[in-house]
Amino acid sequence: MGACVSRVTVCCCRTPRNGVTNDNTDAVTEEQGEAYELPVFQEFTFEQLRLATSGFAVENIVSEHGEKAPNVVYKGKLDAQRRIAVKRFNRSAWPDPRQFLEEARSVGQIQSKRLANLLGCCCEGDERLLVAEYMPNDTLAKHLFHWESQAMKWPMRLRVVLYLAEALEYCTSRGRALYHDLNAYRVLFDDDCNPRLSCFGLMKNSRDGKSYSTNLAFTPPEYMRTGRITPESVIYSFGTMLLDVLSGKHIPPSHALDLIRDRNFNMLTDSCLEGQFSNEEGTELVRLASRCLHYEPRERPNTPSYELMDIPRGGVSSIQSLPLSPLAEACSRKDLTAIHEILEKTGYKDDEGTANELSFQMWTNQMQDTLNSKKKGDNAFRQKDFTTAIDCYSQFIEVGTMVSPTIYARRCLSYLMNDMPQEALSDAMQALVISPTWPTAFYLQAAALLAQGIENEAQEALKDGCNLEQSSSSGH
Repeated sequence: MGACVSRVTVCCCRTPRNGVTNDNTDAVTEEQGEAYELPVFQEFTFEQLRLATSGFAVENIVSEHGEKAPNVVYKGKLDAQRRIAVKRFNRSAWPDPRQFLEEARSVGQIQSKRLANLLGCCCEGDERLLVAEYMPNDTLAKHLFHWESQAMKWPMRLRVVLYLAEALEYCTSRGRALYHDLNAYRVLFDDDCNPRLSCFGLMKNSRDGKSYSTNLAFTPPEYMRTGRITPESVIYSFGTMLLDVLSGKHIPPSHALDLIRDRNFNMLTDSCLEGQFSNEEGTELVRLASRCLHYEPRERPNTPSYELMDIPRGGVSSIQSLPLSPLAEACSRKDLTAIHEILEKTGYKDDEGTANELSFQMWTNQMQDTLNSKKKGDNAFRQKDFTTAIDCYSQFIEVGTMVSPTIYARRCLSYLMNDMPQEALSDAMQALVISPTWPTAFYLQAAALLAQGIENEAQEALKDGCNLEQSSSSGH
């Protein structure tokens, strides 16, 4: 479970929430029960964007092909705090400034938490630039094709598919069914490691330019015949991305369809995913991909929806089929009183080797002071004086000579009781670092995530804890 710890740490221990906000925020979208706020669409000056990107410095380039890209994307900061992505078009791309502004403003009206949204643009002289939310955690291509420490897990791959389907459906519902050059570089990961579709693909790279910059082997067959992109072309590209997610490789669709026809699914499946998903899940994804990649556009599904995939809209990782322990149940309901009773009853029995270490080190005055802090913290925790518990447990932790996951678990709950969910999440993660296979740490992580409204990650944490608990009880 060590790999799972590192993934969740990257995904959840960041503070920015709900996109970018500032004093000018008045654009709000209501989607899936959550308000998503963005600044009003803004026309920036070229000087603002030059300063934000440090003079369009090479080290700020985040484009797929770096300086060689026809339209280069830079990362930057506005007012030294708001992070942005700036796409600078080739000078001949949009000769008509009015047409560029109309297109940019139209895309700026499409706002969703499933998109890396457009914040504004710049149209000065022959300069044409777009400004979008910055996504700090790389692209889907990086995580699928060029990963370093570990491959992307199946639940996250499935989430990518579902979120991408939601993004495309939302754009279609807002009159933007055409997405140009959909590929794994267009899917970005935000501060919470949730996948988002780049808004840049909602706007052509030029007034009359090509819609596809990828290898011709991956372009829809009708585009090769007519040079035009249609909504069915977007579905075809979605199918190529399903293959990317399943295989971890960029397999040409013609070759993939041959493998599907021969039922050679092993060649289509990333070996890193072995044992992570059922045959039914894999078959369903292959079935949808083959439908999306149909040669005849009219034979492709209208939208890559949840209904097509036979997956409920309620979420990526359902725990309804898993038996929940009392602690898991309490954390799933954010029942802090019940969590307190269970942690108090459990005591320190899950701290492996801690008791022996404490008794051995009691001989020194410093360790006696540390133990006194722990005892005072335990007494305050028992009496539900959670502010004092935080102070005493913090003194114990700061000494740093003894490690106790239970201390972090108790301080985590104390933070939750004091409405400090980010600090609680940090403690739950620290407990996982100390004891990577401790279900309690996963459950508390879920409670802290739920307190911040991060429901999908909370579901995953609960599921991981339940699986660990089941594995432990069955002796595996």
